[in-house]
Amino acid sequence: MPRRALISVHDKTGLPELGRALSELGVAIVSTGSTAQVLRDAGVPVTEVSQVTGFPEILDGRVKTLHPAVHAALLADRSKPAHLATLAEHDIEPIDLVVANLYPFAETVARPDAGEAETIEMIDIGGPTLVRAAAKNHASVAVVVSPADYGSLVGHLRGKGGTNGDTRRQLAQKAFGAIAAYDAEISTWLHRDQIFPVLLATVHHKAADLRYGENPHQRAAYYLPAGSPAGLGAARQLRGKQLSYNNLLDSDAAWGMASDFSEPCVVIVKHGNPTGLAVNESLSAAYANALAGDPVSAFGGVVAVNAELDEATAREIANVFTEVVLAPRFSHEALAVLEGKENLRLLEVPPGIPRQLILRSVAGGLLVQDADIEAERPDDWTVPTTAKVDDALFAELRFAWQACKHVQSNAIVLTRDRAVVGVGAGQMSRVDSVGIAVTKSLGRCDGAVLASDAFFPFRDGPDLALEAGVVALIQPGGSVGDDEVVAACDERGIPMVLTGRRHFKH
Repeated sequence: MPRRALISVHDKTGLPELGRALSELGVAIVSTGSTAQVLRDAGVPVTEVSQVTGFPEILDGRVKTLHPAVHAALLADRSKPAHLATLAEHDIEPIDLVVANLYPFAETVARPDAGEAETIEMIDIGGPTLVRAAAKNHASVAVVVSPADYGSLVGHLRGKGGTNGDTRRQLAQKAFGAIAAYDAEISTWLHRDQIFPVLLATVHHKAADLRYGENPHQRAAYYLPAGSPAGLGAARQLRGKQLSYNNLLDSDAAWGMASDFSEPCVVIVKHGNPTGLAVNESLSAAYANALAGDPVSAFGGVVAVNAELDEATAREIANVFTEVVLAPRFSHEALAVLEGKENLRLLEVPPGIPRQLILRSVAGGLLVQDADIEAERPDDWTVPTTAKVDDALFAELRFAWQACKHVQSNAIVLTRDRAVVGVGAGQMSRVDSVGIAVTKSLGRCDGAVLASDAFFPFRDGPDLALEAGVVALIQPGGSVGDDEVVAACDERGIPMVLTGRRHFKH
């Protein structure tokens, strides 16, 4: 049983109950400022830190526990007679338990009205120092940094008369994790004017252990960033079994695609690429067109919609084996329809995709880039061909271009009536991607438009598409073979738009 505890918390949740429980167990409590006052108001005997240190709190509370009488009491190695002798020489009584949580730095930064001076004051010094000292000496000292652990702490003390080494080690792990996250938040704020800071401080908390990774022999877990989650990280699973590693990857891809369109949009994804994508005035019509894009490959896919999922669309989805459905909202009727699909996961995701950095691991390092969400500039697009585009054809090409950016390179997308009818993805040769897209279209390429995520180096790809009946192309341009490609289009009287921007997706 700990004989002496130091309690200094900003979040007072559960504090009176914890103080009374410790007092009833005979633990002497040392405390600071407002924490001490809350404990006294709850009838808990408290000794002020200033009585222990013989020094008052100064500098508006910036300095109160930073004193040898406190930190020697925490850091003394109880297994070393010399340390115990030093404590006795200086009349310092050991501290066996620290309960501390920190100033709300992240919450303050999140407030739009928080100024520089106020934010600086939320950089806690004494609290992290207490926590680090106690956690370092967890062989002898228990440290609790969250009110969520008060109950289990009291349970240990009442049931076992104290904490064992394993428990103190687990508490120390949580403590150092909390300090690491806190320092990362501060570092991120101080570097807020730098897109790529010299030190990239990221802290993620484990949200779940996954059954396995991409394959059953690989271990995997799901982590979320510290602070307020966003995007897929803020999703609420309404029903269905646990998401797998591959489910999460495909869900992220599908949600990013659906969120990129303002009109009602339905996306069906398999292995990171769309098997179908369509926009329409109604979700049910968009789903029908998306499914028609590749009904065979849609089996076992992930579906994302960018508007409330209604009953009519839910009934269509229920007819096809689907792993996950993502939507910003589900109507009561849609939920009732999908209730009978035992293994179907339903994810309610806050609308939109937050601006973020994309982090990808490589052997021994990390690659970081902006997300590819910068708005397109159609006014800057050019038409180098003799044939020009009218408004309707331009709108179709714009849809195809927007869809193409979400397909793995080399990417070719064929669309008709604002629905994807053929996709060629992830090929080493762009002409091979054209061939696959034409084949997958099952003849619907006749009258379709083609989007290419990067330039055509030769005319072989455009020739193959034009022979299959494609009526317009959109691509970045910029190849030394641009004139050759323009000539291929002009020979058939087909227009081509150049965007001046590519959309590789590896």
